[in-house]
Amino acid sequence: MQPLSELKSTDLAKIEVIFSDIDDTISTEGKILPQAYSALWDLYHAGIKIVPITGRCAGWVDHITRMWPVTGVVGENGAFYTYMDYSNIPVKLRKRNYLSPNQIHNNSEKFEEIKAEIFQQFPTCKVASDQPYREFDLAIDFCEDVPPLSMDEVKKIVRIYNKHGATTKISSIHVNGWFGDFDKLKMTKIFAREVLNFCLDDYPGRAIFIGDSPNDEPMFDYFPFSIGVQNVNKFTNLIKKKPKFITKKPSGLGFAEMVKFILKNRS
Repeated sequence: MQPLSELKSTDLAKIEVIFSDIDDTISTEGKILPQAYSALWDLYHAGIKIVPITGRCAGWVDHITRMWPVTGVVGENGAFYTYMDYSNIPVKLRKRNYLSPNQIHNNSEKFEEIKAEIFQQFPTCKVASDQPYREFDLAIDFCEDVPPLSMDEVKKIVRIYNKHGATTKISSIHVNGWFGDFDKLKMTKIFAREVLNFCLDDYPGRAIFIGDSPNDEPMFDYFPFSIGVQNVNKFTNLIKKKPKFITKKPSGLGFAEMVKFILKNRS
């Protein structure tokens, strides 16, 4: 991983959109610091689109899409995207799911089996506090509101998901599992094509991704200008495809550092 300062101004001049994780990338220990939120507005006023790509739930994503200065949001690790449609009055929130209604219903029964097995082996774990607002995945909290588990214990939870045929990703706070072949990158490409009106595979250099954890690995690998906030170093032993660049500061301060650097050097 190279220092952020190694990003060239000639590359930054092409950037039209920033895709960003939220937890411990824009947020810091569960809070959005003033520096990070101001950075979102700085991007907005500079005409650079910001699209959070998060494992967080559909309920959170609805709020973020409506209230933050963002172009749209990809939620639950790629299960859907939302955006505000300004082509009509009144303005409407639009949502596009990856799975069909029947698939969503069938998956919910499988999650109950996985949950029972995890809690039997790890009784201090809980479902994530935002689980009631999730539509597509099961999120197990291993450190946000519960006593933290070791990474070896977290890996055992992953193996339980996998035994039941679920796809899993480890974030900085949760193990997320789902059924279906979606992920953050697939839905990001769909969002770019359907909402931003360009094909990412043809123009990957028009976008940057910034994140912090193992569930961001497909994005780190794909984007030529992928960035990790400094706290990504906690997970380097779990990430094979690391970000190309890294900030000096962690979490939301690292996000603000990146935005300041881009706006200063892209002209």
